[in-house]
Amino acid sequence: MKITGRLLVSWLACLAGFVAVHAASPVAPPIKTDLFPPERWHNHGSCVVQLPDGQLLAVWFHGSGERKADDVRIEGARCIRGQWGPRMPMADTPGYPDTNPSLFIDSRQRLWLVYPTILANLWESALLKVHVSSQYQGRGAPRWDRQDVLHVTPGPEFDQEVARVLPALQQAATSPGWSEATRREVQEYLDAFQSHTTNRLYRRLGWMTRAHPQVLASGRILMPLYHDGFSASLVARSDDGGVQWTTSNPLVGGGNIQPSIVMGRSGQLVAYMRDNGPPPKRLMQATSIDDGASWGPVTDSPIPNPGSGAEVIRLRDGSWLFVGNDTEDGRHRLSLWLSRDDGTTWPWRRALEEAPGESFSYPSILQARDGRIHVTYSVATPRGETIRHANVAASWIEADPR
Repeated sequence: MKITGRLLVSWLACLAGFVAVHAASPVAPPIKTDLFPPERWHNHGSCVVQLPDGQLLAVWFHGSGERKADDVRIEGARCIRGQWGPRMPMADTPGYPDTNPSLFIDSRQRLWLVYPTILANLWESALLKVHVSSQYQGRGAPRWDRQDVLHVTPGPEFDQEVARVLPALQQAATSPGWSEATRREVQEYLDAFQSHTTNRLYRRLGWMTRAHPQVLASGRILMPLYHDGFSASLVARSDDGGVQWTTSNPLVGGGNIQPSIVMGRSGQLVAYMRDNGPPPKRLMQATSIDDGASWGPVTDSPIPNPGSGAEVIRLRDGSWLFVGNDTEDGRHRLSLWLSRDDGTTWPWRRALEEAPGESFSYPSILQARDGRIHVTYSVATPRGETIRHANVAASWIEADPR
């Protein structure tokens, strides 16, 4: 065909329009799927992992309530080739609530499920349990090779850290910036903390999971734990594949719970923790330079937190990705924040969910082998409760810089 000058101009104009439209096209939004229709049952505290064959496995706790409901059990579901399968039982202690499950794959490619059984309907009575499986591929529930109790036994470092930190917290309790009610609440917390510190049973029970454990390059397992009675955290570690466990010093900052651990480029570990303490309401943080054996002081991060679970992970390109409720009051917004300087700044932020009168909380996050981001989280609306899965491209977060 002979291309005339007029035809060439028309073709070039068409091509320019095509390029302009596609260059301006927004990145595809997240793909969201409810694992099951919203229902009147309580469904909360999910955790998701990717298995070696590529499928996703999510777990959560389900029942008529939380610690006071003895019908609460751990449920799970598999996502195979983008489709979530039926719910399946993962763990159930008859007559007791099982809550806050956490999953991870260890250096031997074994699947771990860790969760607390609440013995006396109080969070302080939690007994930590582990199930380990080498037969978990395919469909249906894993076949557990081992089911055991993970004994948490804080040693002398617990007393030493409490003796070091509590005087500073006592001083902070007189802060003129707090209301009288807040100061009184803080003082009551400190009095209770001191009275329970020397109680061996109290400090060996009550430890619970929330975010993913970490497996370091050495094979060391770091299990981030928290205690609602002490309103503090610690990290259990194992260097022999989970046979024996030791504990770090406690992370005590006046309400810092549910730690999520991320590693920086230098090898330094940072634990980000939910803020259950007085204002300002910020995600709290502490660092470790010895692979989680000990942790420095607990301080506020710049990330708002209303007293709800959050998680921070390191992506394969070294960036850090935070997911949580980035408000000081309420769980109506769940956001993703991205940092390229190990959490010093977070210039990319985008709301994954935002709806007044609804709740989106307790997220679990991973980066799949294809680079996509997967998040599972609790959803509570007037229609009921469910666990939602969001499949997100990292570029979607970066498309809305701040």
